[in-house]
Amino acid sequence: MHLNISAHHLNITPGIESHLRNKLRPIKRHFDHPIKVGIILSVSKNEHKAEAKLHLFGRDLFCESTGLNLYNAIDDLAIKTDRQVLKLKARATRYSTDSIRKLQMAVGPV
Repeated sequence: MHLNISAHHLNITPGIESHLRNKLRPIKRHFDHPIKVGIILSVSKNEHKAEAKLHLFGRDLFCESTGLNLYNAIDDLAIKTDRQVLKLKARATRYSTDSIRKLQMAVGPV
């Protein structure tokens, strides 16, 4: 997984980076090919925000999460991205050419 982390109005500590990598590790299990992930962490007055942009199957997925704590925002972001990736994977396998061929073979010649 190619992970690009950037931040607005905060410094990325090794603890934040390792927490982010550990939380996004399950996404890597779903695919064999490399995944490009861009993460933006930002802080405003009372709000911590984490955004992720993933590039999969020629599509871009975008997730964002806010919270009072940066670690909670990262945890919520990981759950949301995993859910979207699984949804996209299910959609891609449902409409793959193999499933279309099986359907045509089951129906028979028209």
